[in-house]
Amino acid sequence: MSKIAIVILNWNGELLLESYLPSVLRYSEGADIYVADNNSSDGSIAFLKQHYPAVKIIRNSVNGGFAKGYNDALAQVDADIFCLLNSDVEVTENWLEPVVSLFESRPDIAIVQPKILDLMKKDHFEYAGAAGGFLDQLGYPFCRGRIFQALEKDEGQYDGIMEVFWATGACMFIRKTVFHSLDGFDEDYFAHQEEVDLCWRAKNSGHKVFYVGASKVYHLGGSTLSNMNPRKTYLNFRNSLFSITKNLPRRRAFSIIFIRLLLDGIAAMRFILQFRFKHFIAILRAHGSFYRHFGKMYRKREKANFILKYYVVKSIVWSHFVNHIAKFSILVKD
Repeated sequence: MSKIAIVILNWNGELLLESYLPSVLRYSEGADIYVADNNSSDGSIAFLKQHYPAVKIIRNSVNGGFAKGYNDALAQVDADIFCLLNSDVEVTENWLEPVVSLFESRPDIAIVQPKILDLMKKDHFEYAGAAGGFLDQLGYPFCRGRIFQALEKDEGQYDGIMEVFWATGACMFIRKTVFHSLDGFDEDYFAHQEEVDLCWRAKNSGHKVFYVGASKVYHLGGSTLSNMNPRKTYLNFRNSLFSITKNLPRRRAFSIIFIRLLLDGIAAMRFILQFRFKHFIAILRAHGSFYRHFGKMYRKREKANFILKYYVVKSIVWSHFVNHIAKFSILVKD
């Protein structure tokens, strides 16, 4: 059986570790369990040492966000498969077996995610990942089971195994060899959508990303930055532009970036009409940061062949807000 390491990134999350780490220990027999601490100032380390001495602790010297935090931590972990697990995730019995089985039967699969359900509403999919991630032609991410804020009820409709485009960072399994061959996460992202970029680079390099519905976990969500936080708006708008710049052929990337900047402007005006002025400013800041970092991002473009069929619909914005489609099964028919 493949050696698996579960690595939980923590920053001032003592209460989350107290709530959700027990399920990981209970249902992850045979896996090594690590907590990678991003220079917390609370009692996280003392709590782990007192109550869970078997958990291995990696202490990062700075809080480099999700991207650098995992890059620094995984450089110190030896396993065939890394499981990147949020500290606010409750796992379930036998959650590892279907994932490991898929990896062992399919050497071409590099990244896997389980079913992500809402911890507060357990019969519904959760925002961060749901039943696997996809993109539209303009690079907007969405999921089976979650289109923008529309969350589907889990009725077994996504219980199978399916190739997807990106896997959630809330619970992502990735082969160690692939993670290191891709040089890990892009640390310029800090947090949010770095998993989309990593999966996109993996796909450009010929690897496959899969979802396995037989494995399920429950995610609290919003423990670091909620959807109402302008910081999250800033990171999501900026980092999505970063990914387009890095992962598409030059001509297509430039045309899509132009359209996205226009649409971002419309989104900014919408925030003004909603009196959400901090989010309006966040988009302005996101564009400013994108312009400043454009040259750096352009130089990071992958040398591998760019995949041209990276999307499943032309516009998720049009499909959802104009055509009022809220379910993946209606959006993408087999």
